[in-house]
Amino acid sequence: MEQPSHAKDYTRLPPNLPVPQDDGAADHLTGRELPGIELPSTSGRSIRLDQLPGRLTVIYCYPMTGRPGVPLPAGWDLIPGARGCTPQSCVFRDRYAELKQLGAEIFGLSTQSHEEQCEAGERLHLPFQLLSDERMGLTNALDLPTFDVEGRRLLKRLTMIVRDQRIAKVFYPVFPPDRSAEQVLSYLSAE
Repeated sequence: MEQPSHAKDYTRLPPNLPVPQDDGAADHLTGRELPGIELPSTSGRSIRLDQLPGRLTVIYCYPMTGRPGVPLPAGWDLIPGARGCTPQSCVFRDRYAELKQLGAEIFGLSTQSHEEQCEAGERLHLPFQLLSDERMGLTNALDLPTFDVEGRRLLKRLTMIVRDQRIAKVFYPVFPPDRSAEQVLSYLSAE
């Protein structure tokens, strides 16, 4: 039986995805300072988010980007908030210039390996860096919300607005993921 087109095209969201509910797992983040943890970046160097120049950083966290030819975990579309990492990255790519005009530096973050992040960044032509927290340093230090699937610990989807290395705003849960950049732009434009 032929798979529906959205099952093969990770840039499109399938219909009727379950909506994630706010379980309170990100309530503690607003006001927290970013810890001094180095993360591998798709730029080829390590990044310490607590030492970034500039005053405004947007970090969107996501479980994992789908990879062409590699099946998603079993039941992926049934996990609330799991599906949509590629559309979320693409919408940040497409709205990147607008975010930069507002002074924002953009980073994508997942617990995928550095190699997986590099592959996604290149394939999706992202103008910003993706960070790998494969060792869970930042995830554990901030107690970011996670879930487990097929033996992997993955981040739940959330977006943090950071001002002067302190988390000023958290969007959690993020749904639908292809509206995430619009939500951030709305918030930053209203400030």
